[in-house]
Amino acid sequence: MPDMEQDQKPKKNSSGLPRRLIIAVLLLIIIASALSLVKEWMDAAAQRRLEESLAQAASQTEAETTPPETEETEAETEAPYVSPIDFASLLETNPDTIGWIRVPDTKIDYPIVQSPDNQYYLHKDFEGKDSVYGTIYLDADSKPDFSGWNNPIYGHHMKDGSMFKDVVKFKDQDFFEAHRYFEIYTPERTIHLKTLGCYYSDSNGIVRKTSFKSQASFDKWVSERLAPCSFAEVPEKPFDSMFVLVTCSYEQNDARTCCLRQRLMKTETSCLQPGGMYQKSAQKLLQQPTRKPMRKPAQKPM
Repeated sequence: MPDMEQDQKPKKNSSGLPRRLIIAVLLLIIIASALSLVKEWMDAAAQRRLEESLAQAASQTEAETTPPETEETEAETEAPYVSPIDFASLLETNPDTIGWIRVPDTKIDYPIVQSPDNQYYLHKDFEGKDSVYGTIYLDADSKPDFSGWNNPIYGHHMKDGSMFKDVVKFKDQDFFEAHRYFEIYTPERTIHLKTLGCYYSDSNGIVRKTSFKSQASFDKWVSERLAPCSFAEVPEKPFDSMFVLVTCSYEQNDARTCCLRQRLMKTETSCLQPGGMYQKSAQKLLQQPTRKPMRKPAQKPM
């Protein structure tokens, strides 16, 4: 009989190497995730510091914003415009500065810039540094003084609630009704705006159209843009300037939230209370067929 003890050789653990590889891969994933979280935290901290410094740089004291009394002002002549934003300081930091947007009861309180390249400020902060937050910017094809037919303004939808994430709040009718008015400040004037509607759409370029052949073609474009919003309000009369706040949305792939605002004329800024001008609802538009609502999936991370 053969010696069984001699024939029984110790077997190598063939599963040891794959197990070690799996552990190594898991460790790499954990380290990469930790580094990603640290970077995200550092980016958010840097953005908060930048926002604080911008707010401080842009702020004007009451003495600075109140023009001195003269015999002319006492005679009720119109005083020269003095912006509540210190644009001289902002322009020193970034010559592309053209305005400042401030929306009550939101985190939207930022400078607005404009570049010949619409892609530039998607990934650059106000100081020109690389940033996932980007900067709030006006479309390259719009007039820098906001005097054109349409003024699309873009901002990222950030997970921490900054930049233009709060634009999506206007898709809620209750919030929409309670927050109809806000301002954009420029070095030359304050632009008073009234919200007309807000909804999500695909990313087609129609909302960034800035050139129109006539008032009639612009009016038709406005009606078409307001149609998807069930609680949109159609102005009682034609107007000459639309502002569209645009940010990413997650109801469908590559969606955008579009919040449409009308510029009020100087004679209309006294009608900023319920029951004033522009109280007509979008009855005609609501009679038109609209797209069927899409099933809303779980929100994706930014």
